[in-house]
Parts: sequence; structure tokens; C-alpha cells
Amino acid sequence: MFPAFYSPGKVGQLYEPDYEAAYAAGSAHFQDPATSDRPRILLWLVDLQIDFVFPAPIGRLPDPGAIEDLRRTVEWLYRNVQQITHISASLDTHTPFQIFFAPWWRDVNGQPPKPFTVISTSDVKSGRWLARFEPDWSASYVEALEAVGKKQLMIWPFHCMEGTNGRALAPALSEAIVYHSAARQAPPSYITKGRIPHTEYYSVVEPEVKDLRHPEGDLNRAFLEQIALYDLVYMAGQARSHCVLETTRSVIRYFAERPDVIRKVRFLSDCTSPITGFEQTTEAQLHEFESQGIRFVQSADPLG
Repeated sequence: MFPAFYSPGKVGQLYEPDYEAAYAAGSAHFQDPATSDRPRILLWLVDLQIDFVFPAPIGRLPDPGAIEDLRRTVEWLYRNVQQITHISASLDTHTPFQIFFAPWWRDVNGQPPKPFTVISTSDVKSGRWLARFEPDWSASYVEALEAVGKKQLMIWPFHCMEGTNGRALAPALSEAIVYHSAARQAPPSYITKGRIPHTEYYSVVEPEVKDLRHPEGDLNRAFLEQIALYDLVYMAGQARSHCVLETTRSVIRYFAERPDVIRKVRFLSDCTSPITGFEQTTEAQLHEFESQGIRFVQSADPLG
């Protein structure tokens, strides 16, 4: 069922992926090109990167349960490789001076906030936290988040930094993607997100607050329209409470008048976990999405 080079015990290890072995094994498994698939199935992977998957000190912002989520995702991919038409994976990508990192802010004594500090509109108006960069935008941004019921601004630890190992996909997943590419003669696609300095970017397809000064600052309608061309769309990734949740919300909102597209989405529920402290609010919102047509499945379930 699984290729010979794959070992479940290695999923939780950091190692150099053996792309040559993965591609050779996939090529040996080749039967039909993905272009002939009926139905056409997309696997949409959200931020399955080293910093989110591996526990500290390897991962900078790990999700509890992420290693087991990853194992189930990889094994689901191997079991269903001949039915999966295309794989798209997002890559959260950051630089030091962004509005959700400590260097953007200071208190009255010039000290930056600690990771996981929440900055509210009242904090900014009272002067408890002062923006070092673009204070007018910063104040309006925090207010905009709260006005639309979004999560308040959270100061995150540095993670998925451009040029670091933490930005890379987990090695076992990278091998599985290469294996699929060879087995189906179908190159994957990668979406880089999160590079805008002025806004968080949880959803794969849109920032928390639109910033049209940046080429990635608006809704990625082109990718969403690509989703609509598939017969089934399977989603997995991290974190269930943030990037996976907000990506799903974007799909629900964009296709609100096209419920047939929403009904194509399959949420691999045992392949994603929330950040600690967000469990209840996450499940309440996901239950609402289910009522709107998203179908929640397990990795052991048959496709369909």
C-alpha cells in the first residue's frame, strides 16, 4: 500500500527528503496521467510546514497533534494517489518587520511586546502599545479586525521566516508530493502567502484586511476559480483554528451564491488540529460551515 521508502516512524523526524527515491518509486507506480481523471480531485494542503508541525525547539509555532495529523495526511495521499488529480500546498512566509511580530510595536518605555500578546483597539488608543511603523495604518488595522469580528491582533513568535528551514514543508510530505507528481505525471502548485507587512494572512487566498498597495493584498479570485473546476476538493493542514479555518471561511464567502462548489469540499477532520486555547470557538465555526455545505470526513473514509 505504501512505497518502500516510506516509514511512518520518520514522519516525526527532520531529515533531508530523498526526492530521487520518491520520484523513482512514483514513476514505477505510474498508470494513467492525471489529465485523464474523472472525477477530478484536488488535495489542498494548508501550511504543513516545519515550524507548524514539529515540536519545539525544531518548530517555532507547533500545533499539538500536528505530527499525527501529518502522518494521516501522508498515508491518505499514498492510499489514494491514483485518484488525486492535483496537489496544491500553501507556504506561510514572513520577514521580521510585520504587523503581527514584536518589532512593529513598543510600549511607552520602548520595549516590544512578548509573543502571544493581544493588542486591542483600546490598547492602541490609550497608548499602551505604540506602532513603530505606519501608526495610522496600524491603528486602523486593529480597529478593522475588531469591527468585522475577526480575531484580535496577536503578536506571534517569529515563524516561517524567509530563508529558514522552518518555512519548508515537512520532509515526509515533500516526498509524498514528489511521489504523486511522478505517479500521476502532474506537477504540484505552491502558493506563497503572508509576505505583506501590514496585515495577517491566515487564509490561503486573502489577507485579514485588504491592502491594495501590495500585489498579494486582495482576494486570490483566480485560485478560487480553479477550485471550482474540480469535482472534489480535499482540505488538510495547520492550524485548524487559524489558517485552515480562515481558508475555509474564504471559500464559504466567495462561493455563497454557488453552493454547488461548497458541496464539493471535503474537510479531512483528523488531519488538522487547533492551537491550544482556540478549540471551542473553532469547532463552533466549523459546525456552522458544515451547515452551509462543507462535508467533514475522516482520512480512513472512502473518497466521494
